[in-house]
Amino acid sequence: MSMKEIWKAANPKGHLLTAISFLIPIVCGAGFIISIGLSLGGTVQDTLVPGQFDVWGVLATVGAKALGLLPVVIACGIAGSIAGKPGIAPGFVVGLAANAISAGFIGGILGGYMAGYLALAIIKHVKVPNWAKGLMPTLIVPFFASLISALVMVYIIGTPVGVFTEVLTSFLKSMSTSSNLVLGAVIGALCIIDFGGPINKTCFAFVLTLQAQGINEPITALQLVNTATPVGFGLAYFIAKLLRKNIYNYEEIETLKSAVPMGVVNIVEGAIPIVMNDIARGITAAAIGGACGGAITLVYGADATVPFGGIFMLPTMSNPMAGLMALVVNILVTGTVYALIKKDVPMDVIADNDEEELNLDDIKIN
Repeated sequence: MSMKEIWKAANPKGHLLTAISFLIPIVCGAGFIISIGLSLGGTVQDTLVPGQFDVWGVLATVGAKALGLLPVVIACGIAGSIAGKPGIAPGFVVGLAANAISAGFIGGILGGYMAGYLALAIIKHVKVPNWAKGLMPTLIVPFFASLISALVMVYIIGTPVGVFTEVLTSFLKSMSTSSNLVLGAVIGALCIIDFGGPINKTCFAFVLTLQAQGINEPITALQLVNTATPVGFGLAYFIAKLLRKNIYNYEEIETLKSAVPMGVVNIVEGAIPIVMNDIARGITAAAIGGACGGAITLVYGADATVPFGGIFMLPTMSNPMAGLMALVVNILVTGTVYALIKKDVPMDVIADNDEEELNLDDIKIN
């Protein structure tokens, strides 16, 4: 079996995306809780001592504790995706080990893979007497996979991962305005070019890693772009009318009626039918708008504490006006560019795919 076949069978990206799907509701819930607590005067405490806290302090502390367990959650998700229920306990233990040695979110990801594949190897290759087979998923696999993966995390990979995480975090926090502009533009453009596809998911995994280290701007850029793009396509309809152009047919106009509200709450996939009718121009407008919106997000410091929610992310920011400005610019640029470059189409005819202008045969996304 070739390395490519082994990699495909191992499916590391699929397991990571499965874990992220478990993680998002936890991050959103905890993010909104801590945001409410802090904004109303609560403080994060190490321990809630009876008589020494109020309800806002409870929200701030509970939210912070939940977010502090993100390495554990991602490790459990990955290990459970790989090995099923027997992988959950090793993932939990190795995630706690990653936290204990300050290996952070990256340590949780690596630990989750290690615990999951180790548990899977024990299930497949360790033979036990018939009387002990019932103990495999509840005792033998969790015990040995937890023990080995935790020791490896603490004594081998935890320290270098922790150092790398600290260096990366310090570097990103110390970046200049111009560097933030470039990074924001790259994130904004890349995250939208496949409208929720594998490139978007890869970007999301990267920026979620940064958010787990307290750097909220990159993931805010990604989510604001996802929010603004469908709204921008809706705005393009009105801009085109001012330019005496007709860029949508009846079917596309009906699609916009659902795509725009979906975009407001951060569901970008509603705009896919619009883009598929003119792929080259749709992606061009979305990427240019996303680059502008992402750049503004990082330069002006829009820093939502939640990784999802559309306009509902704004109240969780320390600088909501920066997020609002990024949204407005992204919407205006996307809408204006699309209205300008889109060809006129008949109202009663489904738009042409313009396949002669863009050949997708040679494009492969693994």
